[in-house]
Formats: sequence, structure tokens, C-alpha cells
Amino acid sequence: MAIVELKVPSPGESITEVVIARWVKNTGDIVEKDDVLAEIDSDKATLTLNAEESGKIEVLAAEGDTVNVGQVVVKIDTSFKPEAKATVEAPKVEAKKAEPAATLTPNHTPASTSYATGTPSVSAAKILAENNIKPTQLNGTGKDGRITKQDVLAALSNGLPTAAEVLSNSWKGGREKDRTKMTSLRKTVAKRLVAVKNETAMLTTFNEVDMSAIYAIRAKYKDKFKEVYGSNVGFMSFFTKAVTEALYHYPAVNGMIDGEELVYNKYCDIGIAVSAPKGLMVPVLRNAELMSIADIEKGIKDLAVKARDGKLTIEDMTGGTFTITNGGVFGSMMSTPIINPPQSAILGMHNVVDRPMAVNGQVVIRPMMYVALSYDHRIIDGRESVGFLVKVKEMLENPSRMLFGGKVPEEVLLGL
Repeated sequence: MAIVELKVPSPGESITEVVIARWVKNTGDIVEKDDVLAEIDSDKATLTLNAEESGKIEVLAAEGDTVNVGQVVVKIDTSFKPEAKATVEAPKVEAKKAEPAATLTPNHTPASTSYATGTPSVSAAKILAENNIKPTQLNGTGKDGRITKQDVLAALSNGLPTAAEVLSNSWKGGREKDRTKMTSLRKTVAKRLVAVKNETAMLTTFNEVDMSAIYAIRAKYKDKFKEVYGSNVGFMSFFTKAVTEALYHYPAVNGMIDGEELVYNKYCDIGIAVSAPKGLMVPVLRNAELMSIADIEKGIKDLAVKARDGKLTIEDMTGGTFTITNGGVFGSMMSTPIINPPQSAILGMHNVVDRPMAVNGQVVIRPMMYVALSYDHRIIDGRESVGFLVKVKEMLENPSRMLFGGKVPEEVLLGL
């Protein structure tokens, strides 16, 4: 009998311990090589633990346990071999058909329960989140009561819950409390946010942007853009392009403090704040100053998909020089974003609202967005912060400026 020990991999430098977020496989399961066994949370990213060999596994740590990097958490007995795939087809499908359909009702207690009872699989959890359904509303028919993808799909096919069922999930007037252990990522985010407030001279300056020009470009070219590049063109790509051009004119906004030195980056690695199941993530778009709108759009989409699927790596989230966050997608009207250290500034986008504006002596309705720049006053002066935000505004309201270093074509023609 050959036993293979699986150790916790290192998520990156300076990380010495991680948390077992979820076991995808359980003790006694027979797995194949490269199967995902567990999800591991560190203070920077979520990783997966994969089987190095095929065989029967023995789990040595529970969900929620904090374990050291290099610690053995799984043993694989390679004397057990997975069944041939050819034997798993028709009989298995028929067996599934015979199972009772899942319903959107609270779980009953199975005769034999374990920590897996009522826990959704990775694919099931994704569908539950997308449809705003709680795991407690389903009966799991998987092994040990685990909720499978088929359970969720069957429940959805049975229709939406009735009004009485919806009301039964609202407040009931009790005095109970739920306590949940903070994840490593959440604890790190909390420490960093407090550190920013305590260790930087953070200020925020505001402006507003008339989005009419961007709206017009998107309306005129959205179909052709999608035909050529296979994706829609969003606000974030325009803002990213405008930011990279503005950073060229105001390099201090792209800089940072390192000890007693000021570091001015001559490239733009733009952090794009995205909402993920594990919380707010800020993956980085490398050398965004060299990208076209289409390249930026593709890069942002790829990073967002990786964040949604929990596949962001440490490399994806380190080394940014400036960050953009879009609270507008959640309906935010105005906010003061917090700097993402060691960067010195962050741009906050907000929702677009039709408002009456005075244009050439006439009151007209324009789609307006408030923008906010939070910055570290130790490295960025007020003149630079305001000038940077005005430059971003100018390029968004006259997008041709992005092609000519922040100038309008007539200024370039006249050599001004």
C-alpha cells in the first residue's frame, strides 16, 4: 500500500498559514489525479488543493481549521483505483432520475448527518448565489446530504416560492445571533483599511463628468464592437484609458512612498476593484497605458471571471500603481473610496443620473456621474489631485483627447 501525503502549498511570500475554507471531497472518497479536494483561503487569495495521485483519501483537517503552509492535510491511499468511466454512464443517470426532486423548502434532518449535510457543492453554490437562494431552502440528495447542482436545478424547475414561503423567510421576531469566523482575507482587508486611515494623510476631491460623449460612442459602435471583439464596451475601459493618460501628466498620482523615498512609476498597472463571492478583490491590469480600449475590455473581463470563479492568484493582485473602483454598479451616488496601499490614490466611479445642467445658457438634461479621487496628501498636493481629476473629466467628455495626449485635435494641429 502506497500512501501519498498532500501538504498545504504556499500561496506566496510571507504567508505562513491558511484556512481550510471547504472540502470538496471527503474521507473515504476515491478520487482521480488532479481532482480538486479542497478550497484554501489565505489573506490574499483563494487556492485549490488538488490530488497528486488517484486513490482513496483521508482528510486530516476540518473545514475552518487554520493550518500551516507545508502541513500534511490529506493522505491518499493509491492502492484504491477509481472505477473506469465507461461503467459510470447509463446506470448512474437512471439512478439520479429515481431520486426525489429537490424543493425550495427548509432542510429536513437526514437519518445520518455529517458536516457535509446541507452543504452545496462548488457548482451548486454558484447557482444558489446567482438566484439569491439560501442552502437551507433545499434538501440535499447527494452523499451525506450534500446539495448537488442537480438539486438546485430541480428546485428552480419547480417554480418560484409562494408568497407565504417568501414571508416565512423574513424576520420572525426572535433574539438569535449568528457568529461566523472571519476569513483570512477579510481579516487582512480589515487591518489594511485601518492602517490606511491611521498611516496616510488621506483626502478626497470630487468632480462630475458629463457622460453624453461616452454614451454616444457606445450607442453608435456597440454592435460593430461586439461583432469585431465579441464583447460589449463598458464604462470601465473608457475610465481606465482616461486615467492612464491623466497619470502621464500627473506622475505623483501614480507614485508611492517607500520609506524615506518617493517612487514614481513610469508605467500604469491599474487595479480594478471587483466584487467576488469572497469579498472585494482588486486584480491588476498590467501596462494598461499600452492597451487599446478593446484590450482593456478583454483584460477586465478575464480578471472579473477569474474573481467570480475564485481563480485569482497572488500575482493577479499585487503590484498595482493606481486603483479604480465602481460603486455605481450598486447604486452609489457619491462616496470616498479608501486608498489601496502602498498606492497613493484611488478613483471612485458612481452611478449615472440624468440631471438638469446649464449648457451654453440653456438648461438641458445630461447623464451625469460624480467621481471622487482619494489621495495621500504626503505625496500628492492639492493642485495635482484636482488637476488629475479635471484631466480625467476632460478626456471623458471629449474622448478624442485620449488619442492626442490629453489635447484636442485642433491643439495638436496648431502645435499648442
